[in-house]
Amino acid sequence: MDLAYIPSPSTGVINLGPIPLRGYAFCIIIGVFVAVWYGNKRWIARGGTAGTVADIAVWAVPFGLVGGRLYHVITDYQLYFSEGENWVDAFKIWEGGLGIWGAIALGAVGAWIGCRRRGIPLPAYADAIAPGIAFAQAIGRWGNWFNQELYGKPTDLPWALKITESANREAGLYHPTFLYESLWCVGVAFLVIWADRRFKLGHGRAFALYVAAYCVGRAWIEYMRVDEAHHILGLRLNVWTAIGVFVLAVVYMVVSARVRPGREEIVEPKAAKEAADKAAETKDGEDAESADTAEDAVTDGLPDTGKAAGASEDASDGDVEHGAGNGAGSAAKG
Repeated sequence: MDLAYIPSPSTGVINLGPIPLRGYAFCIIIGVFVAVWYGNKRWIARGGTAGTVADIAVWAVPFGLVGGRLYHVITDYQLYFSEGENWVDAFKIWEGGLGIWGAIALGAVGAWIGCRRRGIPLPAYADAIAPGIAFAQAIGRWGNWFNQELYGKPTDLPWALKITESANREAGLYHPTFLYESLWCVGVAFLVIWADRRFKLGHGRAFALYVAAYCVGRAWIEYMRVDEAHHILGLRLNVWTAIGVFVLAVVYMVVSARVRPGREEIVEPKAAKEAADKAAETKDGEDAESADTAEDAVTDGLPDTGKAAGASEDASDGDVEHGAGNGAGSAAKG
């Protein structure tokens, strides 16, 4: 008898009248919100303006969703285009099936378009949102829990995941690989945050660190999964993908550090120009105030000068009169 395990939801859908709320979609939406919110905070801290991350996300998120779905459908085409399968199911994204590799790749294309429209360097934007993406993945993985999918090998560990029987799965206790990956992504997010503060990562290196760290975890977690997948030389396709992407990310970090060391001083030219204009206006105002103060000081000094001149004139008149009186007295005496 199993005394401890993680239960699975009896259903992944909650119906509010005629409106179905799907747990998988809910997790994706919350993840996107967290990524944009936290990315916006990091972007402002880097010198950008509020709202820029959200504006670019309008491009990146739809591209990412399409890319993630395309990768899943292409790599698991047998689920939709084999005999007896309905190809229309390939469009049912709410039933699960988003490949992170395709989501990041095509999402980067959308982000590039958004950055071009705003005159922003894509690497700086990627560095700002990297931890947020990791947090979003951590949240999004719980969508697999709602759908009872992407679990690992059978286990009797206390944190085993209980899966109920259906047409495509066998009841039992399995490794909760969704939980492993969720926790790993949280760790990756904090690693990037720490490294970015410690080493002042720039020019896309914070994003590359996120990619490399994620690939390390994804490789061993992928190895534990038991869902159907294509194999090459005995390894699952996603394991090979993780290895290849890890190598590319590390090479980028090394080359980028040599070619473009340090961090960008200006990440959003528009924000920098507005800050410079504001500083110039403030300086002009201070200069004008200083000039007014100096003029007031001169004006306030004028009455004192007039009094001194009047006193000098009175003294001179007194000397003349005293001299004249002394002269007249001498003449009378003589």
